[in-house]
Amino acid sequence: MKRASRSLAVRIALSFAVVVCIVVGMIGASLYHATNRALSTRADYQLIGRVEHFRSLLHDLYTIKEIEARPKLFETMLGDRQDVILFRRAGSAPFIYVNPEKMPLPPLDIVPVTQPIGLDDLYEGSRSDGVRMRWVGAQARIGENGEVVEIIAAHVMTQESIVLSAYLKRVWINVIGAVLVTLLLAYWVTSRGLMPLRLMADKAAEITPNRLSARLDVAHAPAELQSLAASFNAMLDRLEHGYERLLQFSADLAHELRTPIGVLIGETQVTLAHERSVAEYRSVLESNLEELERLARIAQNILFLAQADHERQRIERERLDIRDELETIGAYFEGIAEERRITFDIDAQGDMLANAIMCRRAIGNVVVNAVRYATAGTVVRLRGDADEHGASIVVGNRGVRIEEEELAKLFDRFYRGDAARSEFTESSGLGLSIVRAIMRLHGGSASAACTHDGWIEFTLHFPHAANCTATP
Repeated sequence: MKRASRSLAVRIALSFAVVVCIVVGMIGASLYHATNRALSTRADYQLIGRVEHFRSLLHDLYTIKEIEARPKLFETMLGDRQDVILFRRAGSAPFIYVNPEKMPLPPLDIVPVTQPIGLDDLYEGSRSDGVRMRWVGAQARIGENGEVVEIIAAHVMTQESIVLSAYLKRVWINVIGAVLVTLLLAYWVTSRGLMPLRLMADKAAEITPNRLSARLDVAHAPAELQSLAASFNAMLDRLEHGYERLLQFSADLAHELRTPIGVLIGETQVTLAHERSVAEYRSVLESNLEELERLARIAQNILFLAQADHERQRIERERLDIRDELETIGAYFEGIAEERRITFDIDAQGDMLANAIMCRRAIGNVVVNAVRYATAGTVVRLRGDADEHGASIVVGNRGVRIEEEELAKLFDRFYRGDAARSEFTESSGLGLSIVRAIMRLHGGSASAACTHDGWIEFTLHFPHAANCTATP
């Protein structure tokens, strides 16, 4: 878990670093291009101003002979010692020629003497080493009505290239520095921000089957993690409840199986201790068979409950007449009821949609439970009706009053409200658990209530198929 947290912190830090790299890089590139453009524009205007100044000098002060006599004067007016300046008559060789690196002249459009020089009149070139150059050519008149000559000038952007190169290095240094600083700060901040997750992970690591009661602190968790902590605690509540039920179920199952297995072992040992007659062996085998059948019923019921709990079963439903079903079940348990002088009072109408086998098993389990715990010589009521929401079956008997907290446990596995054993069907304590499982598969419900007039009633609700939502 800690390794995963560090990995997440690194990923977040790298993400921030990439974002900062892109943003700072874009800003640096934008400033670099703006600086490059500003330097280029400044150099262009200086070159234009220099040529215009030469034009003014030729117009106001000098003749060609004076110009030829003072070439050094114009050389000192160059912006850089690598710059180019030449004066020439149209079609003739230059009479002033300053070109330290002997660069060839590009094809230029000469600006007429009557037209001012603009940025569009400049020509883009480059030196052999790739350094940019800007060329311009313009006519100039010597004196008021004198001869027209051509001025060709070029500026080599050596200094600008040096400035831009240094600026580009600074941009890269700033980008790399910003990325490294952001990476470290983002990792530090993210690590601190993920500290609650580490604490939650450490707390979760302390939870074991023997310490399922441990819970995460929701109140002091960050707002973003409170819902996660609450959901985790709710999951632990479910696990703890399920684990407790599993332990109780295992203990109850062991207790339930111990009795028939002990009977089988005891009878077998007694029988093998001495020679027995055929009739005695037969009696022991019949007794063992009853115990084995009881074990088989317990195993079958447990298997059914396990499948109902962990599988989404699709059950086939059919339309059943409620009264016919209750009368059939009453007739089936009539013999058991007569032994305790109990009679059935059946009042039902309508029909229901249910799986016939499961429905009869659920109602039968409730009925035999009512017969088992009803006061001898009383009546067990079987009621049934149907409406637009579904069908309801109510089985009631008179007996010892059951408290509210005990009513909620009647459908738990192996739970018995009375410690007394009975010879009746489904005496393993799983009968009502099977009823609840069957009702869940139908998308219905099973409940128990104790009325004020002394009746203990079990209600089974079978919804219509359109309203059914089976739960596992």
